This record gives sequence, C-alpha cells and structure tokens, in this order.
Amino acid sequence: MSRHVTLLVSDLSSSGAGRWDGVRVFRLKQAIEALGHSVEVVGFTFGELTLEGVTAIAAPDYPKFLQSASRLLSQIRGDIIYAIKPKVSSFGVALWQKWRDRRPVILDIDDWELSWHGGDRNQYQPTPKQFARDLFKSGGALRQPDHPVYLRWLEKQVQRADAITVHTRFLQHRFGGIYVPNGKDVTLFDPDRYDSAACRDRYGLSSYRTLIFPGAPRPYKGVEDLLMAIAQLNWPDLRLVIVGGSPYDDYDAQLMHQWGRWIVKLPKLPYAEMPAIVAAADIVAVPQRNTPAAQAQFPLKLTDGMAMAKPILATQVGDMPEILGDTGFLVEPDAPDRLAAAIDWIFAHPTEAKQRGINARSRCCQHYSIEAMSAALAPLLNALA
Repeated sequence: MSRHVTLLVSDLSSSGAGRWDGVRVFRLKQAIEALGHSVEVVGFTFGELTLEGVTAIAAPDYPKFLQSASRLLSQIRGDIIYAIKPKVSSFGVALWQKWRDRRPVILDIDDWELSWHGGDRNQYQPTPKQFARDLFKSGGALRQPDHPVYLRWLEKQVQRADAITVHTRFLQHRFGGIYVPNGKDVTLFDPDRYDSAACRDRYGLSSYRTLIFPGAPRPYKGVEDLLMAIAQLNWPDLRLVIVGGSPYDDYDAQLMHQWGRWIVKLPKLPYAEMPAIVAAADIVAVPQRNTPAAQAQFPLKLTDGMAMAKPILATQVGDMPEILGDTGFLVEPDAPDRLAAAIDWIFAHPTEAKQRGINARSRCCQHYSIEAMSAALAPLLNALA
C-alpha cells in the first residue's frame, strides 16, 4: 500500500540539514520513494534557508516557538511522521501530533545529540538566580528550543515512537531500534562515469598526490592527526584536499594557519560534484578520533570513497571496521605515525590498493546503497501502513 510520509526535520537551514543535499534526511527520502511511497520534507530553520522543495518555518525561542510548532503541524500531510533526531524541534513536535490524532511516528537517530554537550556527564545545575535568568530573560538558555535539558528529556521519550531507526551500532545499543545505515547513490557515485585525470585537472590537483577529506573539519574527525602524518612523510607533492570547510566555526581556518603548506582547500561545491572530487583523489581519508561523538557517527564520506572504488584510509572507531570489512586500510585512532605508515604503503603498492578500492565498491553496492536502505525500511513502513 502506498503511503504519504512526512520527514520532520529539526533544522533545514544552511547550517543544518540544508548545508548540502547529501545528508541523511534526503537519502531517507530517496529510499522511501524507491518503495513507491510519496514523501514531503517539513521542518524549522534556525538560520538561512537555501533549500527548495521543502516546507520550512522560522524557529524563534520559547514561548513563540510553540506558535511556530503549531503552524508547522498544520502543514503536515503525511500518514506517517518520520522525525529526524530526538529533538523538541522534530521528535517533540511529532509526539504532539501523535497525541492529537494518533498518527504513527518513526524516530530516526543519526547522532548522539548529547555528545556535543558532554554526553552522560552533562548536568544542568543552575542557581535559582541563574535558572530564572535562563528561563525568563530574553535570549536565556532555556528559551532555546533544543537546549541540552530538553535533549535529555527527549532521549527518555524515544520509546514513545512507534518505531526507531538508527544510523550506527553505537546508537542501536543505546536506543534500540532497527539498524538502517545510510545508503549511497551508487549510480551517481560510479567510477566508470568519471575520468580521474580530467577531474584532477578540473580541480587543479594534477601536480599532487592527494588525500581527500570531503567532510566538515572538526577536532574529533582527526584531520590534525592526518596532517601530522603528512608532515612526517614530508613528500613535497603530497597534499590533503579539504572541500568546503566547516559551516560551524573557523576550525578549518585554524588548520590553514598551522598546516597550510600541506592543504589544498576547495570551495563548497554542489553535492552532484562530489563524485568528481572523489575521482580526483588518490586516497579518501576518514581518520576519526576515539571520542563519543565519533563513535556515534557513520561518516557519510566513507561510502563516498567506497562507491568510487578508492583506497580508504580510516581509523578503528565506531562502525568503520564493520563498514569497511577487509576492503580498506584501518589503523589505530590518534596515531599519526600509523597513518603515515599506511599512506606510505598505499602509494608503494598501487595494484593492491586499487583492488581494495574495487572490493570496497562491491561491498558498498551490497550493503550501503539506496537499494539496501530501501530493503531495511520496507518491512517497517509496511507494518505501520
């Protein structure tokens, strides 16, 4: 039976899910539509909106946020509400709608939101005076719709969802639910569609041996470890390619200041260009550090490289060993010397490295494609329908 599914997103702004159309919500949309269901994307914006084809309402602080939430609910047309992230601005609003008309709610958890606020160590213990300021003063902390206090409360409500999907084993262990790793569009990310030499020329990389880090640089992602490894090797033609930089802060500027000699920084580019960028690289690097934030994540760029049959250099953090199997190059986290040794081996053994890349694409097509994602979602949507 064909259903209409509403994907309810906490932040569709250019600093949230709207920063690029490769984020999980749009892969879920693609996977659900492949099953013959129709999908709408609705949500809030906490900043500039650059997306088209979505319904978005600006999110003010409390108490006006409740009025905006009511307006957003009136826009929801789906038979099933699929809330993205356990936040008030998504799951909380979905539970409100469920209370009103018993519409089924699925909760998708793709990250451990509290990990950005200290995880289980996070405690809100204000003095009475501070609490009053946070609650009643304009701009007070507790007026923010997704303050950590509310995140913690929403985490305790996850079992109120009719079903839960999770992005990683870490999240499954913490919250339960069905494991639905992100699917890659392996037709778009198909190495046979791209000429690697032409792509290197296009992005000004022809004179370099390159590692590409296609994600947004943040300290836990281990980019500094990778740069220390490159500096240790000290090859004059070896470069790390960073695409787009960080939408959150000036961390990539800090990297350029300290490590600029070894970095080629490309501007933010449309998602459709990402396969060509990956095609231009010799190695795709995902050197996550061993932190709670990294353990909870499925780095989407990992499968970019796998689908494009590139040698993948990653660390033994979170789900990455399971995702790669024996098709990548895994080293211990927080170990620049191990990264340097792996880089040296990959360039010294191009035939073996290329074969691992080919095997990685095969593994991605089988386990981490849009088709695999659709297969995982089908029983769940059929049961709710």
